[in-house]
Amino acid sequence: MRIGGQEVDSDRLMTIVDPSTGAPIATVARGDAGHIDAAVAAARDTFESGVWRTKTPQERAAIMRRIVAAATDVADELVELELSANGATVRQATGFHIGYALAHFSYFADLAETYAWQRPAPIASFPALSQSVVHREPIGVVGAIAPWNFPLLLTLWKVGPALAAGNSVVVKPDEHTPLSILAFARIAEQNGLPPGVLNVVPGDGRDAGARLASHPDVGKIAFTGSTAVGREIMSLASGTVKHVTLELGGKGPSIVLDDADLDMAVDGVLYGCFVYSGQVCESGTRALVPEHLHDEFVRRLVDRAQTIVIGPTRDWDTDMGPVIDAKQQQRILDYVRGAVAEGATVALGGEALDRDGFWFQPTILTGVRNVMRIAQEEVFGPVLVVIPYTDSDHAVRIANDSEYGLAASIWSSDNARALDIAGRIQAGSVWINDAHQINCHVPFGGYKQSGLGRELGPDALDAYTEIKTVHLDLSGGRDAKPYDLLLSHADQGASR
Repeated sequence: MRIGGQEVDSDRLMTIVDPSTGAPIATVARGDAGHIDAAVAAARDTFESGVWRTKTPQERAAIMRRIVAAATDVADELVELELSANGATVRQATGFHIGYALAHFSYFADLAETYAWQRPAPIASFPALSQSVVHREPIGVVGAIAPWNFPLLLTLWKVGPALAAGNSVVVKPDEHTPLSILAFARIAEQNGLPPGVLNVVPGDGRDAGARLASHPDVGKIAFTGSTAVGREIMSLASGTVKHVTLELGGKGPSIVLDDADLDMAVDGVLYGCFVYSGQVCESGTRALVPEHLHDEFVRRLVDRAQTIVIGPTRDWDTDMGPVIDAKQQQRILDYVRGAVAEGATVALGGEALDRDGFWFQPTILTGVRNVMRIAQEEVFGPVLVVIPYTDSDHAVRIANDSEYGLAASIWSSDNARALDIAGRIQAGSVWINDAHQINCHVPFGGYKQSGLGRELGPDALDAYTEIKTVHLDLSGGRDAKPYDLLLSHADQGASR
């Protein structure tokens, strides 16, 4: 663990397993509630000392950029730590997992320099002449609880704005994937981040995670993960009325309109669902297709999906790797079998692969109705369901008939028509003729039970700051103030 700038061991260990082989690759100290307490205390000490908080935004940005440069120099090592623990392919880990992570951390450094730390309000003349200034100040200690699918990227979505704003941070990474953020924390301290500003405590969610979410000295908790766990985090945080950001589950619709370029739509729908074996919260796992195009589109999907290369994660020719572990592999299989029992048909795949590690075939299901469990619940695996619709209004109703609202895609050759439909979709991100377009310059988050708040974008630091209004009286004397609403001049004289 990394607590207060020190490497801290524990009596209990966690074994990190390579999902592509099922073999152990590392052991990591298992933190508990006591280690969380120590990490929060270290973070609180550094915050109160001002060693990071009182640096100018420009100074913080310079150090953050230095960290990015150093991490870029060892990017290949970070890629290896990611893919060896979560089964991403080397292409995905290089481009998305590490490439995005470092680019986005750099973006947060830029925000530190451009953010409106102080904003004057208009001069007020009533009830007395005055000037107010709105200040943005760091919250204090921020807790970050990160998932296993994009361990470094989604951790830095929290750590980056927290540090840019001057906070100190405690990270509880997922039990499967603590390696890359532990390495990043060491790199950060070696390149100017004061010890204790960024602390990392791997551990079990029910122990370490729950303590972090409920800790009275943590002023904000940021979490990415399942909706079920997000509800628990929200409940735990409510005990001390913390700031909370939640990025939760999704069941994204991919709406194929009847004027779509089918070649592009087929590739886009497959990319939207099967990249990283479907283990992306904003994956497009429901393909909504016009009834009259259904059979042709399914045929094209199946033909194209059969070209997806499943192989060693370190091979640059591999398109799709394993799922995270045996439990998830079995969960996906149970969902597919349940869907078949409800009347769905397996058009492609549908089975786990018989090889070392935790592999599952790209799977396409037809005969699915949106009320089925497979269409309503997040599978988090390479499973695409195809649902026919009659007209655009019907497609919108199906798309919105979900407890989730994280992301959606629309495939059309008519931009005006696609934009009209985008305005009717209940989702935080709607991509037209594309998928998985995560852009650090725009907010990301969900409607409904897909989360609370937004990450990324020009306002990303808002969630990691407190707002303070400082009021300065400019009236020049007692007679210009409205004190006589309570105290008369006679009363003033009597008091003398």
